[in-house]
Amino acid sequence: MTPRFEFLMSLAVNVGDVVSMGPGPLGERRVIGILGGTFEGPGLRGEILPGGADWQIVRTDGVLDLDARYALKEQGGGLIRVVSQGYRHGPAEVLASLARGEHVDPAKYFFRTIMRFETGAPYLESLNKTLAVATAERKARQVLLTAYRLL
Repeated sequence: MTPRFEFLMSLAVNVGDVVSMGPGPLGERRVIGILGGTFEGPGLRGEILPGGADWQIVRTDGVLDLDARYALKEQGGGLIRVVSQGYRHGPAEVLASLARGEHVDPAKYFFRTIMRFETGAPYLESLNKTLAVATAERKARQVLLTAYRLL
């Protein structure tokens, strides 16, 4: 069976400073606080709550291994837990530009995540059975994601 996708939502995630925790056996450990933001899709709209974080490893091969966990508050009041795990990589000069906060065409680097959701809100219960793939773009203080439900 061939997988199909449908648009789920766009997210604009506001992020804090990169905090390096130093080198470890797998690479440099970093954490970036999630400060807030917004999301919107068919039948979904709301805010990203502050307090989440993206725990990262800069691997020795240059790949950024991402593990973000945060919460959404849908306009109807439902709360949604998000786990978003993926990779960002590209040419060294492109990654250096991103690190300086410069605008970089997202076609010049790979930035994808797999997203899972959990909610107790009955009207959002379909998210509990959803896997999504997201394309992403890194801005100086924001990550823009476009998530597609895997059908």
